[in-house]
Amino acid sequence: MSGAWYHPPVVIVRFWGTRGSLPVAMTSAAVKRKLVAALVKAVGKPLQTLPEIEAFVSHEFPDPLTWGGNSSCVELDTGGSEYVLCDMGSGARVFGNRVLARPRPPGGHTFHVFMSHVHWDHIMGFPFFVPAYIPGNTVRIYGCHEVLEEAFRRQSGPPSFPVDFASLGATIEFVRLEPDTIYDVAGLRVRAMRQHHAGDSYGYRFEHQGKSVVYSTDSEHKLEDAVLAERFVDFFRDADLVIFDAMYSLVDAITVKADWGHSSNVVGVELCQRASARHLCMYHHEPVHEDEQLAAVLRDTRRFEEITRTGAPLQVSSAYDGLEVVL
Repeated sequence: MSGAWYHPPVVIVRFWGTRGSLPVAMTSAAVKRKLVAALVKAVGKPLQTLPEIEAFVSHEFPDPLTWGGNSSCVELDTGGSEYVLCDMGSGARVFGNRVLARPRPPGGHTFHVFMSHVHWDHIMGFPFFVPAYIPGNTVRIYGCHEVLEEAFRRQSGPPSFPVDFASLGATIEFVRLEPDTIYDVAGLRVRAMRQHHAGDSYGYRFEHQGKSVVYSTDSEHKLEDAVLAERFVDFFRDADLVIFDAMYSLVDAITVKADWGHSSNVVGVELCQRASARHLCMYHHEPVHEDEQLAAVLRDTRRFEEITRTGAPLQVSSAYDGLEVVL
């Protein structure tokens, strides 16, 4: 596309895994429910051709047909030759397979991976990340935890995995980051911030050519802690996209699941509105929630944003495996 009104994307954010705690698979019963719902809506519709069927599906099912089931993995594509990821949950396997389908540069691929923390659901994709087995590739893993390298090495080897970490063909490097310090990596300005989670987790703010993306998963927000809330408001300030841990309802987050290290859709809206962020994308979905529940949360959250809005509208979406957000 060309012309004075076309502006190429600065950053494309791709979601390869969006579930929290563990991967999940759609059941046969869930597939049947979706088929029944689709057929009920199709009764009486003139669906004789493929274009008619495709138009019907797009109109009648605006939400994703499934949110997917892989655990945390998000790609930030700035158009450069090197790859940037956040976390290596089971979605990293799918991402790695997609990379293998592309032409390999003469010097091999370089991957920059920013880890929020090293709980299992965020690292379990690494043993199945095929580019790590290919000589000539470089996988550089960044994080603020002292146990960063230990966590990756321990899961790749007996008794947990049949292929030892030492057998990886790629160059694997670990880089310790200091929170609240700005780094330049792969054309991005990156800053980490400590979050409230068991064993600590870290959110990341990425900036590139005037666009900003915040990746803030596995973070519990104590509503009574005004000082900490204001720190997050500053961290989210004017962000084009905030990827936010909205695993629980507000009621659960402050009662039965208090101190479990996760947040809610309501808190996400409040913080993003205060920060004048442009787009809230809910993430790290509760694994027991089926697609219908996630769709309901999205509708409720959008309505909540409307009735609490005092300034510019906040776009609200819900991450699903395969979603792309273009900035």
